[in-house]
Amino acid sequence: MAEVKKPAPKAAAPVKKGPLSGVWELFEKKGDSVVRKNKHCPKCGPGFFLAAHKDRHVCGKCGYVEYLTKK
Repeated sequence: MAEVKKPAPKAAAPVKKGPLSGVWELFEKKGDSVVRKNKHCPKCGPGFFLAAHKDRHVCGKCGYVEYLTKK
């Protein structure tokens, strides 16, 4: 019976050490409460927020888009 060659073990991927995600930038502290900065989606209701892009606000669930006007 022929010997089966085992593949060489793979090296572990290096751990990326960079800045943490900016989740805390989406919230604002007012007194003893915490308030979200982004708007709610008008179609999906409260609990679904619009992602703030450079030129628009987009809902990730339903795809609703609000374009920002140029001033």
